[in-house]
Amino acid sequence: MSSFRLQIVTPDGSVFDGEAEALRLRTTEGYVSIRAHHADYIAALEIGMVSVTQNGETKNAACGGGFLSVKNGEVQLVATTFEYADSIDVERAQAAKKRAEERLAAAQEAKDIELASAKLSRALNRLSIAEK
Repeated sequence: MSSFRLQIVTPDGSVFDGEAEALRLRTTEGYVSIRAHHADYIAALEIGMVSVTQNGETKNAACGGGFLSVKNGEVQLVATTFEYADSIDVERAQAAKKRAEERLAAAQEAKDIELASAKLSRALNRLSIAEK
């Protein structure tokens, strides 16, 4: 199977830099799959699962949003947060979920509701991916 160069970075640094056969992720328009020779493309990312296939093996990760760029056959994923399923701390994610639910219940202003909802979505995404 053909491959392409994939770079995944977060504010904390590089997560992946190498060849991949496929990338599946959630954009603001829905899920997309990127393969070798994909047309140039740019998209904003939603909180969701990212699947990276390398050497026939697929690894899932929790992505906290960001953007994707495909240009001249090279793919860059710039993520707010990015954690492979096997490195998610489930207890920490459960604690984050509980805090977000408490903040959401207590929130009264729109900006507080929006922030608490985003934190809850990230925690639920991490827990869902850790369970797979």
